Amino acid sequence: MDKLEKILAQMRQEPANVRYGDLQTVCAAYFGKPRQDGSSHAIYKTPWPGNPRVNIQNDKGKAKAYQVRQVLLAIERLGVKP
Repeated sequence: MDKLEKILAQMRQEPANVRYGDLQTVCAAYFGKPRQDGSSHAIYKTPWPGNPRVNIQNDKGKAKAYQVRQVLLAIERLGVKP
């Protein structure tokens, strides 16, 4: 199992216990470079119309659980089984 698969498994099992850096790694792998980074938020563009972004936030080194779940849903929407 590679690093990305391990992070995805942790995201599914414990969304409240995911490091922000790990969530950034997953988002970069699926959505490319963030269109905004460097502040407390990183924003990634998605390929569908409507609300075409994934927004993640650093909360003292951890990712917010609801944002982890949103990233998992966005990956599923891409047609990839996370």
